[in-house]
Order: sequence, then structure tokens, then C-alpha cells
Amino acid sequence: MPVIDAHHHFWRYTTAEFGWIDDAMRVIRRDFLPTDLAREMRNAGVDGAVSVQARQTLEETRWLLQLAQENAFVRGVVGWVPLIDAKVGSVLDELAANKKLRAVRHVLQGEPDERYMLREDFNRGIAALTSRGLVYDLLIFERHLPQTIEFVDKHPKQVFVLDHVAKPRIKDDLLEPWRKNIRELARRPHVYCKISGMVTEADYTAWTESQLQVYFDTVLESFGPARLMLGTDWPVCTVACGYKQWVDLVRGWSKGLSAGEQKQILGETAVKAYRL
Repeated sequence: MPVIDAHHHFWRYTTAEFGWIDDAMRVIRRDFLPTDLAREMRNAGVDGAVSVQARQTLEETRWLLQLAQENAFVRGVVGWVPLIDAKVGSVLDELAANKKLRAVRHVLQGEPDERYMLREDFNRGIAALTSRGLVYDLLIFERHLPQTIEFVDKHPKQVFVLDHVAKPRIKDDLLEPWRKNIRELARRPHVYCKISGMVTEADYTAWTESQLQVYFDTVLESFGPARLMLGTDWPVCTVACGYKQWVDLVRGWSKGLSAGEQKQILGETAVKAYRL
């Protein structure tokens, strides 16, 4: 079973399109392309990766699919489509002709309306994913978990993947109400979870493995290895840790599990969820 990085990004950096990269993250104000990722993967013993959208444009989704066609180690793409558009079905049919389109994501965490995911038009878009066998990636902050539970309950046949363990407030060492809501969300068997994006929710320079332990353990207890998958969130992770450093940290944390459970977290779950 290959080791899969279920969450990374490619981009050609411009200040206009990546304004969210502030001065504290200035080390990632540059291009990140397949040759860069291939080098990181080799060093970390990772075999395949899933590319995730960073901009909300069809242009980027098409570009990611092109990169996936040109680079076999990119096993799948989580793109963006205009889910609230009444004609989103035709857009999906065009893009899904490329079999590496495995999922769609919208930057829900950036919407001013904190209940955006419950909009009728957005939910029609999700239904279009379900009928085409595409996954939906959930990008939220921990404060969005209550409405996320309501949202996923509307779509019991849709596969969801939660990004970055819902971004708990690790920097402040706060567990609740994140832990309570994560446990509730995980009761839905059609929801998976990526072990990713955690160091960037902590202090970039002062986080510790022991600080992360309780968050790791909570998602393990809640989702189990069969619904947990490794993700690096490269290159964003590099503001706080290296690519190999994160992969090794997840490997080390999972050492206490059985060999089969480790394989699930390091690759099998991603292959199953995204049908890679």
C-alpha cells in the first residue's frame, strides 16, 4: 500500500491572488510546483499525493488537472467549481472527464455568512457531486462545526473529507467545544478526516509534539484509523515545519497502532475515500 499525502497545494505566487499569505508566512511567497513536491516526497518516503485547490477559479482547477496528467505521482485533484451556479452540473461533467478529478472544495472558512453551507443553492451543488460520485472537502474553522454537522446530515450518501481536523485553537491550547463537536461529527460514517494543518493552528515557532498529542488522540478516538488520512498541507506547513518533519511526526504518533491501522492512516484511507 503506497504512502499518500492527501493534502497539498501547487501555485504560481502573485500578491493579488494570495493576499492571505501575510508577513508571518512570507517564506511561502513563491512558486510551488511539481518538481518541488517530488523532491519533498522522495525525501519523506511518500509515494503519491492529492492536489487541493488554493484559488476559487475554474482556471486553477483545469491547471491542477493538467499537472496531474503530467505527473503520475499526483493521484487525484480536489478542485473548485461554482457550486451555487444552476449550471454547475455541466461544468462538473466537463471536468470529470478527467478521471483525476476526485473531489471539490469551497473555502467555507472565508465566507462572511457562517451558515453559507446551508444555503439552498449550495446544497443543490452538493447533490450534483453526489450523483457523480465526487467527494466534498470541508474547509472550516472549529466554530463552524455545529452547522457542518447539520450540513452533512442533509447528504447521507455524499462522502465528505474534513480538512485540517477542523482547525482547533491549538495555539491557545483550547479543546472545547472542538472536541465535543468533532466527536459528534465523527458519528457520521460518511465523513473522513485529514490529519493536516495542525502546526499552522499552533504557534509557528513554539509548537511542540506534546501539545498536539491530545488533538491527534481525539481524532483517532473519534474517527478511527479507517477514516483518518495523512495530509501535509505543503507548502503552507513550511511556515511551521518541514514536509518530512510532518510526515515523520504522523508516522511516529501512529507507531503505537497495529501495522494494519498504520497503513490505513498513511495511505489506505485516502485511496478508499477518494477512490484513487
